[in-house]
Amino acid sequence: MKKVCYFLLTTLPLLCILSCNKDTFNDLSLVQTGSTPAKLSAFFDITQNNSGLVTITPNGEGAAVYDVYFGDATTTPAKVMPGKSVQHTYAEGVYNVKIIAHGITGKLTESTQKLTVSFKAPEAFEVTAAADPTSIFKYNVSAKALYETMFKVYFGDATNEVPQSFLEGETISHTYAKVGTYTIRVIAYSGGAASTEFSKTITIVDPVVLPIDFESASVQYNFGNFDGGNTSVVTNPQVKGINLSSKVAKMIKNAGQTWGGSSIALGGSIDFSANKIFRMKIFSPRAGAKVLLKVENAANSSLSFEKEVATTVANTWEDLAFDFRAINTANTYQNIVVIIDNGTMGDGSGNFTFLLDDIRLTNTLPASVPINLPVTFDDGSVNYTVTDFGNTLTVDATDPTNAGNFVKKTTKLPGAETWAGTTIGTNKGFSSAIPIAANATKMSIRVYAPAAGIRVRLKIEDHNNNAKSVETEAVTTKANAWETLVFDFANQAAGTAALNLSYTYDMASVFFDFNTSGNGKVYYWDDVQMVTGSVTPGGIALPLDFESTTLTYAFTDFNGGNATVINNTQKSGINNSNQVVRMIKNADQPWGGSWLGLTSPINFSTKKTFKMKVFSPRVGAKVLLKVENQTNGSINFEKETTTTKANTWEELTFDYSAIDVSKQYQKIVVIFDNGTMGDGSANFTFLFDDINLY
Repeated sequence: MKKVCYFLLTTLPLLCILSCNKDTFNDLSLVQTGSTPAKLSAFFDITQNNSGLVTITPNGEGAAVYDVYFGDATTTPAKVMPGKSVQHTYAEGVYNVKIIAHGITGKLTESTQKLTVSFKAPEAFEVTAAADPTSIFKYNVSAKALYETMFKVYFGDATNEVPQSFLEGETISHTYAKVGTYTIRVIAYSGGAASTEFSKTITIVDPVVLPIDFESASVQYNFGNFDGGNTSVVTNPQVKGINLSSKVAKMIKNAGQTWGGSSIALGGSIDFSANKIFRMKIFSPRAGAKVLLKVENAANSSLSFEKEVATTVANTWEDLAFDFRAINTANTYQNIVVIIDNGTMGDGSGNFTFLLDDIRLTNTLPASVPINLPVTFDDGSVNYTVTDFGNTLTVDATDPTNAGNFVKKTTKLPGAETWAGTTIGTNKGFSSAIPIAANATKMSIRVYAPAAGIRVRLKIEDHNNNAKSVETEAVTTKANAWETLVFDFANQAAGTAALNLSYTYDMASVFFDFNTSGNGKVYYWDDVQMVTGSVTPGGIALPLDFESTTLTYAFTDFNGGNATVINNTQKSGINNSNQVVRMIKNADQPWGGSWLGLTSPINFSTKKTFKMKVFSPRVGAKVLLKVENQTNGSINFEKETTTTKANTWEELTFDYSAIDVSKQYQKIVVIFDNGTMGDGSANFTFLFDDINLY
């Protein structure tokens, strides 16, 4: 009867609720999808009066109710609702307290936790209180002892501080809001009236952060010296030149190990999101001393990155640059390490005594070495400043195919001028003239463009007189792949001044997608240099044999013409090459054909006869070969001849002796049977190959 009464007492209120809110509790999805309870634990709070009274608070995720088995002779568990506690009196001893969590779906999770009840004061009390390696403001505390039941910790930075409780095996972390001196107190409790206490005074000073100038009186610049390195902050003994500061760091490399140096811990992780060029001023007793700057993860020194450069002057302050653009920013770095002459044993003498100052992170390289050809963007001592105009944006970048190679990335912003471009260096140009000569008229740039067929213009000029200039162009042949574009200034761009070898050309500018408004396309570029020797442009150029496996022969079809590179289906006679072009003339317009853009203008200065091999289905088919200007189709020249054989390769000749060589021609156009409509049949299917100039 008692059980029935209990049931009625507990269920009647529930029925009342359900009857009053019958529309509210129809959704059973929570019951159907409830998860198994997880992350079970129990916290013990013992009364310090030798009574053995312990307050047990179970914790977990997804529990609707807990069963607490006390681990002593008591066999019936106590039911505890989430957030509530149960008290139980123990005799001295060690008990395994079992917690069973019930989920709302009936799923169970069990955990057992050891409880020590002793009326002795805790003994063998050990506390660990240490700064977290990732932040000097954060401290971690853990403890262990004999006979203890629980610990409480006071971090000492609040009035009327409420202590945090924890058990053996747990770590409590606390982050201080500001610098200062604090006393950390940890108290170990058993069930007795006596407790054991530990205290430690800590001092948090201003953190060392970038930039480091060694001038702050409140910052402790604590260097960690290793293997012979010895660094300390001193009054600047060399106030002159580029460094008039009051304090600097003095590094002495003593005998120890060849890698002896010093490190300094920062107050947090270095932010490499915007800036990746380290700069540091150094006063060296000699030129050529190697200076290694390294960053490391505070907890794992194997996560590191370093660069080494050499001093260039003796007994004078200079500003060294360390290029960290290739650093893995997925890792974090809190320590800075400096090693002088890594690989050489120091001796503690004046020859191994250096001054350091102003360690900072920037996004610019020093102008200690002026820019000059060849331009590689890889030398950390060269200032690779560029000057954008017309609404382009150029930034330092890494090669999209090789993270270890540094390049420039230019975006022709939406709405940018058709003439928008980028000057290499500043408006003062290179430090010496570009070595243009009668037998050296070509320059090259490696380009990674978003599409084939994009015009790239290169202009060189006298920085003192921009009227003294010459411009030429090349055309990309690849999409999203590197290629070397060759620019021959002997073939100047149409409408621009011709090359004049009496001029001094000492400045260069590159224009991507020249004569087209900006559309947001991105271009990577690298390795600007002179072309020496006999070099064929690294793109589509005469002779055209269509054999390359790396070039893309991007024909542009018009009005029914259709040209594609295919395997040679007619290896015979005068043509046993592997690849040829197949031209199908479909119905559309009688002038239907195809054209191919070349990387550079055709040089007609000495050769003016074209030859082309053709395989025709019939005798008497007309073949028109035409050349056009890259941007102005009205500038053109054409010749037409007729096939004399059917189903056999023959070489046709086109006489260009009357062409106007003052104009530029960069397109080759092929039209079969101009004036007759094609029908796409075999009768209008032709093969051609080996277009060359003689």
